[in-house]
Amino acid sequence: MLSLALLAFFLPVPDGTAIPAVSPGRTTAEGRFGWPGIYFEGRFAGDDITVAVESDHDHFRVLIDGSERATLTKPGVTRVSFTSLGRGEHVVRLEKLTESQQRTSRFLGFSTRTGHPIAQRARNSRQIEFIGDSYTVGYGNLSPDQACTEQQVHDRTDTQQAFGAVLAKRLGADYRIIAFSGRGVVRNYNGIVPGESLPVLYPRAIPGEPSAAAADPSWNPQTIVINLGTNDFSTQLHPGEAWSDDAALRQAYRQRYVAFVRQLRGGNPQAQFVLMSGELFHADVEAVAKETGATPIRFGPLERTGCHGHPSLKDDQAMADLLQKVVR
Repeated sequence: MLSLALLAFFLPVPDGTAIPAVSPGRTTAEGRFGWPGIYFEGRFAGDDITVAVESDHDHFRVLIDGSERATLTKPGVTRVSFTSLGRGEHVVRLEKLTESQQRTSRFLGFSTRTGHPIAQRARNSRQIEFIGDSYTVGYGNLSPDQACTEQQVHDRTDTQQAFGAVLAKRLGADYRIIAFSGRGVVRNYNGIVPGESLPVLYPRAIPGEPSAAAADPSWNPQTIVINLGTNDFSTQLHPGEAWSDDAALRQAYRQRYVAFVRQLRGGNPQAQFVLMSGELFHADVEAVAKETGATPIRFGPLERTGCHGHPSLKDDQAMADLLQKVVR
């Protein structure tokens, strides 16, 4: 399962023995996190487990031995206990479901009153990183219809059922998701927040904070999947933006995307790069792939019945199917 070398947490929790937790996601030394799709796992022997997390915004899923046991949605500090598990060995997992662009949550730990920690399994050598926008986040993928309020978008998003997590779980891989709804390679949706595209946010430990993530020598993904471009091209240019016309925007997109992939390859020479695209910008992605040695794939058609015309759970499965054909 998870690697012993990945970030480990021994955070104090009341009334019990702390169970060390590991996570491949970006998390600060204090246990704070903000990127979507993060998860924490611990192994223990005992009849009970308590899961503790602090958040004013995020929703979480708790799994024990692979079975869902609870969804946590209340703000503040939450501690939930599970008993009568049997005194054998167990795996507890906490998954973040929602997107929190400017807020953070804090993992407070796992603990047991009746048991004790056991060693993590041998390191999982299969690691996949997913970089992208709202499609990678799973924006509104639980929604039964496209019309959603801001709160409904939040509540109906489950990154753990978006295509990246779906694929990684199929392959038994650890995964990391660095994605932010509305961001592009050089231009964000409708021209918002100029100068803060996804490549600018990528190095951060927390997406809404400027501090860079600490180096993580244990994270060496064999595959890096990037899905960026929908927000660059899905809305018309406005007067005053940095590009005079669509041709100038596409040229800038290609140049910045090539530089971004080369930058990532410099730190991950072992990785296969897969660049996803829709029909609107597939020619641009093919050009970037040709210059960088990446593999381009085009998704679609999708039913897009999620919030505001985003992919549905069915679409997420279809994109995972497509990726699985090309991922080494």
